[in-house]
Amino acid sequence: LKAENAPVYQQFAKLMSWADKARKLGVRTNADQPDQAANAIAFGAEGIGLCRTEHMFFGEGKIEAFQEMIVAENLDARRKALKKILPLQRKDFEGIFKTMEERPVTIRTLDPPLHEFVPHTDADVEKLSKSSGVPVEKIKERAKQLEESNPMLGHRGCRLGIYYPEITEMQVQAIFEAACNVQKRYGIKVHPEIMIPLVGHINELNAQAAIVRRVAEEVFAAKGMKIDYLLGTMIELPRAALTADQIAQTAEFFSFGTNDLTQTGYGLSRDDAGRFLSFYEETGILKADPFATLDTEGIGQLVQIGVQKGRSTNPNLKIGICGEHGGDPKSVAFCHQTGLNYVSCSPFRVPIARIAAAQAAIEEKKAQAPAKKVATPAKGKKVVAKKAVAVKKPAVKTVEKKEKAAVKKAPAKKAAPAKKPAAKKAKK
Repeated sequence: LKAENAPVYQQFAKLMSWADKARKLGVRTNADQPDQAANAIAFGAEGIGLCRTEHMFFGEGKIEAFQEMIVAENLDARRKALKKILPLQRKDFEGIFKTMEERPVTIRTLDPPLHEFVPHTDADVEKLSKSSGVPVEKIKERAKQLEESNPMLGHRGCRLGIYYPEITEMQVQAIFEAACNVQKRYGIKVHPEIMIPLVGHINELNAQAAIVRRVAEEVFAAKGMKIDYLLGTMIELPRAALTADQIAQTAEFFSFGTNDLTQTGYGLSRDDAGRFLSFYEETGILKADPFATLDTEGIGQLVQIGVQKGRSTNPNLKIGICGEHGGDPKSVAFCHQTGLNYVSCSPFRVPIARIAAAQAAIEEKKAQAPAKKVATPAKGKKVVAKKAVAVKKPAVKTVEKKEKAAVKKAPAKKAAPAKKPAAKKAKK
């Protein structure tokens, strides 16, 4: 149906227009592919708040090249494998930039631990051995080396990029080459934002920032043009929130990854907590699942500290949230109250976030509205009391009048004289 022939859509569009006029928070989306980005734009997303680059590696013909890089035995072999991945990543980014046009796109560098990408079945190991030339036993040995007791707190996020800087170099090169290509071919002014994940110390961010800046300049020199971009980080560890004033001296934006911040702040594993969180809710230990609705009393304090300390050293710091909480109405209201610039959520939750942001702004406006003043007389003027206005009694019904008249006409009966009490005989 065309929009003009769809009454329900017209009502939806009208409601969204009212919400957009009222809200202050921006609303972005989490999208890793052009089709997801297109859906989000249709729902009113104003940009991408989280593009997870690791999701791009799972496509057909991509995972093999990435696995080859993982099992490579030396730097030269890794770089050889990364050269195969570069054009694939560049093509993915071109598709997203073209779809998003001039809207901002926040791209997170590789985050998950490498063991997630290693083949585990004998058939997959044999396949990788044939394509990479690495013996089966070597691949199995490498997979064993990558095993971790607690991978979510292990060799992932910025730690990967620091240990394997060539991975960050390849990804940054792909991003900026794609941005230059789209801007040159289609005249679209692209706005990439490079986001470094799982930073806990300022030195980690500085190490990755140096790679981003260097590779960006190399691409700009080769392409003969420059692209405006931002460099920032995810705040998803308690230490990052507590030292946000230091981190903000390098970062140009923060994005709170509240999924991991909840895990690390609460000491909960998101993958395992499902076994008991529903019981916690049923028995009243917790009011809500902290991975669905942000725990504003605890984890929320880490967010508030991060915002306050970050802006204390960088007043122009742009701050958003990109966890699942970005589409939860209660969490969106908290983000508005805390002074964030935007929330980011899955494409189909964008309308919910837009309405929730508007409701939060309206509630704030109502709370700030001054109370109505009672008029007071000017000094020197006497207060003259107003004359009381006589209130007319309602007309008595006819039946009532007749009853009263009958009472008046009836003669009053004389009261019978009281009998004198008989005199008692005197006792003899």
